Amino acid sequence: MQNYKPDTLCIHAGYKPGNGEPRVVPIVQSTTYTYDSSKEMGDLFDLQADGFFYTRIGNPTNDVVEKKIAALECGVGALLTSSGQAASLMAVLNICTAGDHVVSSSAIYGGTFNLFYKTIKEMGIETTFVSPTSTREELKAAMRENTKCVFAETLANPSLIVADLETFAEAAHEHGVPLIVDNTFPTPINCQPFAFGADIVVHSTTKYMDGHAVQVGGVIVDSGKFDWQNGKFPALTEPDESYHGVIYTKQFGPAAYIAKVRCHLMRDLGAQAAPMNAFLLNLGLETLALRMERHCSNALAVAKYLEADPNIAWVNYPGLESSPYYELAKKYMPHGSCGVVSFGIKGGREAATRFMDSLEMASVVTHVADLRTCVLHPASTTHRQLTDEQLKEAGVPADLIRLSVGIENLEDILSDLKQALAKSVQ
Repeated sequence: MQNYKPDTLCIHAGYKPGNGEPRVVPIVQSTTYTYDSSKEMGDLFDLQADGFFYTRIGNPTNDVVEKKIAALECGVGALLTSSGQAASLMAVLNICTAGDHVVSSSAIYGGTFNLFYKTIKEMGIETTFVSPTSTREELKAAMRENTKCVFAETLANPSLIVADLETFAEAAHEHGVPLIVDNTFPTPINCQPFAFGADIVVHSTTKYMDGHAVQVGGVIVDSGKFDWQNGKFPALTEPDESYHGVIYTKQFGPAAYIAKVRCHLMRDLGAQAAPMNAFLLNLGLETLALRMERHCSNALAVAKYLEADPNIAWVNYPGLESSPYYELAKKYMPHGSCGVVSFGIKGGREAATRFMDSLEMASVVTHVADLRTCVLHPASTTHRQLTDEQLKEAGVPADLIRLSVGIENLEDILSDLKQALAKSVQ
C-alpha cells in the first residue's frame, strides 16, 4: 500500500475487504469485544497481544482511519482523538510533565496558543514562543536544559505564515528533542512534514480531512524516526508500572511514541474519537486529494482578484508571488498550499463587518477549511482572548479577514465577493 500515490491511498489505505465482506468500511458501534478466555483478555490489557478490548483504546472503524492517515503521512502509526485540541495536548503531554519546557512558534491557531500559554502552564509546563521566521541560532537560544519538544504549524492559521520546517527540525534535533508539526491546512496531500525532518504530526481532522463540517476530531501521527533513547524521555525508555513494567521502546520499537499515547494517555484521559465520527471522517478522506486541488486553484484565483482590487489594503496567500512566504511555500508545498486567503479591507473593522454581513453565498461561521466558502474575523472571534501584542506575535493584525475558499464554481465565488466589497466601501 505504501507504493500507491496519495490520491489512491485516500481511497484504499487501511481497509481491504475479504471475500463477502462489506465494500465500505463498517461502523463498529460497540464499546466492548468478547473473547473465549480471561487469559486472552489479560494479555490484551498487559499489551502482550494485539486486538480490541475497549473502544476508548481502540476500535475497528477507528483503526482503519488511523492506518489510512498514517499511510498518507508516511508514519508508523496514528491515533484518532476527539478534537484537534486534544491531539495537540496529548502530543505534548506524551513526552512532557511538570517542570518541562516547550518551544513553540508564535504563529499558531489561537486555541493552541491558549492551550500552551495558559492550560499546560497551569500543569507546570512552560512554553517559550518564538517567531515563526526564527533562524536556527534564534531557535537554539530559546532552548533550555528541560526543553522536551518544539512545536510549529506548517501553514499557520490564520496568518498563513509558512514555517521553515527544516530549520525548526535541525534546531530541535541538535537539542535532542522532537519537532511536532500541525499539518492541518496543507494536509498530507500538499505537504508531508516527515520528509523535512518533523517527528510527530497532528491534525484537526475537523477541517479539510473531513471537508464537510460534520465531525469534530483530531489525529496524532508518529514518524517512527526519532531516537527516544537519549536520556531525555524516561517515560518511553523506563518501565511503566501501570502496565507491569512494560518499556515502550523495547515492546513497540519505532512505534513507541504512538503506543504510549494510546495505551497511557488515551486510557487515562479518554479523549477518543467516536466510531461514527471516524466513519464520517473516512468518507471525507476518500475525496481529500480531489478537493484540495480545487480549493487551491480557487483560492489562488481569489487571491489574485483581491490583490488587484483597489478596496483591498493587503492580501496574504502563499501562492502569490508577492507573498514573503512564496519561496518557502514552493519548497514545502509545491503543488499548492490550502484554500485559505487572509486579507484586509480599506476602512478597518467597520468596513470588514459590512463586507462579511453583505456576503450572500459565503457564510460567516466559526469554522474553516470545508467545501463551502466561509469567512471570519479572527481578532474578534477565534483569537479574541489574545492581547494586541499577542495578536501581533501570532501574525494576526486586527483587520485580518480569514476567507476559506470552497469548491463552488469560481465565477460564483468571485461574484459574491465583488458585490460584498462594493457594499463595504462607503
